[in-house]
Amino acid sequence: MSAEMVDLSWLQILLAILVIFIAYIIKGLSGFGSGLVAVPLLAFILPLIVIVPILGLLSYGGTVMQSISLRQQVVWPDLLPLIPFSLFGIVLALWLLVNLDAHLLTLFLGGFVMFYALYSLIPPRLNAAGRVWAIPAGGLGGMIGALFGTGGPFYIIYLKLRQLDKTQFRATIAMIFLFDGGFRIIGYSLTGMYTSQVLILVLLLMPVLFLGIYVGNHIHLNIRQHQFNRIISILLFFSGLILMLKSL
Repeated sequence: MSAEMVDLSWLQILLAILVIFIAYIIKGLSGFGSGLVAVPLLAFILPLIVIVPILGLLSYGGTVMQSISLRQQVVWPDLLPLIPFSLFGIVLALWLLVNLDAHLLTLFLGGFVMFYALYSLIPPRLNAAGRVWAIPAGGLGGMIGALFGTGGPFYIIYLKLRQLDKTQFRATIAMIFLFDGGFRIIGYSLTGMYTSQVLILVLLLMPVLFLGIYVGNHIHLNIRQHQFNRIISILLFFSGLILMLKSL
């Protein structure tokens, strides 16, 4: 794969606008991972080398605001061990993103999305565990985040193992995303992924993001949050399966 300009049709751009709008409506409704919804859907119409730097910039503004406002509640002793391993995972992912075959990356993305969907549908019971789990959580979170824009599940599992309370969890995960997202944006910049084409798409999609969140925040569904999340997980599972089949 290369970070050069990619030929995009107007249909691809319009479909990307629709996907971002839907993904951020879902974020407004549920508060969870717009990236997990957007990335596999966008992968049907755009190459990953275009998708991940776009989503990196799109989501970072909100991350900065949230992490700064919640900084007093961050559990730094649990966060700091993640950072070096997350950085290592990001560096490895950037090399893979630039050098690995696009079909193979899409196959891996499909498998990861299916894994996450199953994890969401049948969540394992997590007991308290030590900070040594920062090694796999940081490495995988950084690598999968930089490859597919969706590394959050590994950080979430780690913080659940550390058994933070709700306030500490929310603040610490926001600060993790501040570091992780910042490292990713720097890495994408250094590898030349922020082409003029990508930056134009970011500017085009930014108002769509805000509109989607606004609509999602003002929609009231006659369905419980748990049921809604299950429906999204099932849809993610099948989108991952289709991506895998498409890549074979």
